[in-house]
Amino acid sequence: MYSRQNLLRAARFEHPEIIPMRFGITPSCWNHYPQDALKELMAAHPLLFPDFQPSSEPIVPRYAPWRRAGKPYVDSWGCVWETNEDGFTGAVKLPSLPDWEALDAFTPPDPEHQNGWGSVDWDAIAKSMDGDHLKSGALRHGHTFLTLSYMRGYENLILDMADDNPRFHRLLGMVEEFNMAIVERYLHLGVEWMGYPEDLGMQRGPMLSPKQFRRYIKPTYQRLVAPAREAGCVIHMHSDGDIRTLADDLIDVGVEVLNLQDLVNGIDWIAANLAGRICIDLDIDRQNITRFGSPAQIDAMIREAVEKLGSPEGGLMMCHGFLPGVPLENAEALMTAMERYADYYS
Repeated sequence: MYSRQNLLRAARFEHPEIIPMRFGITPSCWNHYPQDALKELMAAHPLLFPDFQPSSEPIVPRYAPWRRAGKPYVDSWGCVWETNEDGFTGAVKLPSLPDWEALDAFTPPDPEHQNGWGSVDWDAIAKSMDGDHLKSGALRHGHTFLTLSYMRGYENLILDMADDNPRFHRLLGMVEEFNMAIVERYLHLGVEWMGYPEDLGMQRGPMLSPKQFRRYIKPTYQRLVAPAREAGCVIHMHSDGDIRTLADDLIDVGVEVLNLQDLVNGIDWIAANLAGRICIDLDIDRQNITRFGSPAQIDAMIREAVEKLGSPEGGLMMCHGFLPGVPLENAEALMTAMERYADYYS
């Protein structure tokens, strides 16, 4: 169930009917698996796909322009992206500010017309707020730290922080000003859920030291989150990777729903340090068990997470982004387990 009320009740520890479960089939899957097989899975799992309407028409995936193989893409900040596979965000091949000498002539994007990735249609977004669904907004993925790394290059950025470079502060302020304008536009539209997605973790440990995060990035986060909190929005943050040493700071910033990876951070660690303090939006494994394990192991993985992180009061939701390479029988096992344990506390 992905209803507005159920989601808000889970986020606020107000006894949701069931654990919100989301299963996203990424666009590239439609060119990787037999489409009829994917459609059959969707039809067989109505809790995860309540709006699915079977059709014999082939599905033609639509990829964001920065996810098109062989077609370099320039984002709002002037960074050139390339990917080798349709449907997957690649990497910045040409940073926009690798040399500080270009800073004086640099013009930031206009938030009236750009969202960080490219053009934005605020009128269309306003119309999308109609109806009784959850009214949500979000900054672009990688809105602050990663945007700086795209513009400067990762190594340059880490050295900028180590050197406490005045030009780094100027660039950080430029990025924050842009992001704040985006936040304010969403608040003007009446959103009740505001997202701040940004990957801060690697396979082991964060991409920057906790000291660097607290000194440079956390204050910006706090300022970006403050108006949304004051407006009564639920504050959601996504981060891939190992963010255990940053989790307390993210809670201090005002994050209420934290989307983090399960096995990278560890279910037991999440249970001991986050369960009950914050709503956990658990990002289900895409590296190990779902790809290489058995259906029984997948069922056990979901049950363990629900038992250790959930409660009748709420505070747990779960999601999975299905990628090419996972056996279809494992995808089916994961869908079945997510539906089976959604009402574990009901």
